[in-house]
Amino acid sequence: MADETLIEKVHELSDLELAALICLVAQEHCIIDTEPDAIDDLAQELQLVASKVFGLSNAVVDCHEHTSLDDFAHAILSVEHSPTRSNSPVTTRQESYFLHTPAFGSTNRSPVTETFSDNKRIANVIIAKNLDEAPKQIQIQALELMRTKRIYTRTSVQNAPKRFLFIALLGGGEGPRLTRHLNDYMFISHFHDPEDGFPNLEDMYDDGNSISSVVKKNPVPDVEGSLWPTISAIDVEHLSSLANDAVVSIEVKRYQQDIISFLRVHRAVAGGVSASSSKHLDKLAKCLAPLHGLAYATPSLIGLAARKIYLHRIHIVQPENERSMQWGSDLDAISALLEGIGAEDVIEDVLGTTAEVPL
Repeated sequence: MADETLIEKVHELSDLELAALICLVAQEHCIIDTEPDAIDDLAQELQLVASKVFGLSNAVVDCHEHTSLDDFAHAILSVEHSPTRSNSPVTTRQESYFLHTPAFGSTNRSPVTETFSDNKRIANVIIAKNLDEAPKQIQIQALELMRTKRIYTRTSVQNAPKRFLFIALLGGGEGPRLTRHLNDYMFISHFHDPEDGFPNLEDMYDDGNSISSVVKKNPVPDVEGSLWPTISAIDVEHLSSLANDAVVSIEVKRYQQDIISFLRVHRAVAGGVSASSSKHLDKLAKCLAPLHGLAYATPSLIGLAARKIYLHRIHIVQPENERSMQWGSDLDAISALLEGIGAEDVIEDVLGTTAEVPL
């Protein structure tokens, strides 16, 4: 069981900080959703969460439909003790490292270029804004980075650090928006309401102005980690160890499997309740246990985990493909039944009325 001091620190974390902590404990990655107008503020807030709360370096990738593999690879690399960019040939180099050019195999590269390349490393926390708008090959590259924890540059292979978190920051919309395999690989999803505020961003100012004034001042968060983070690497490793040792009883395991089964056969679900999501559900429940001072998973933790695991995965069926249509149901009646139903409604329906909670 975690000590009281650590539990108190965990309970003082905001929703974004807690989501990041859970992913670091589980060594997984997440989706953070918000309103489109607040996505820039949320990106800065997440940068401050990474640096101040966890002491981790961070990088922001601003994705759009024209983002290239070059843009993505360079954006996730941070530079330490490197020559000034004005003196570096990297700023004027136009060729892609994905193309085989004579310069790639040349032995006459500039020493400055070698030093600049050697001082690059992948940031601990990568915040990919509007990843759903990026081309398919960029999303595939992101998936490969998360799975293999390395990326190939023009001159070397860059390995991700041991404490590594990839955050897909999305603005608006419902349901799965990333490519199929990337969406399924994401551990949890969380929606941050702008009305809940951006505490770390607001704390940067002593005058206590509203967030509107914060936006006007356009602060630049530190991309390097703090030397005195709120949650240290030792704390994260301790919580990971406790999560691995958490116990799930037979009754709670049955309840977990019931939730999975009822989600799969729900008439509004077209898909998304995959095998990997089932593994993630079990893993998240165990990660939540030590955060609540428990050595075992409870039914309430299983329900909480289900709300975070399946929100971004569940596909809502089209009325014409709803299973009762095979037996002569009226299309207009099915359309009216499914109107306005989202993944959150399906999850609450299963948790509230279908799956029987063990006593």
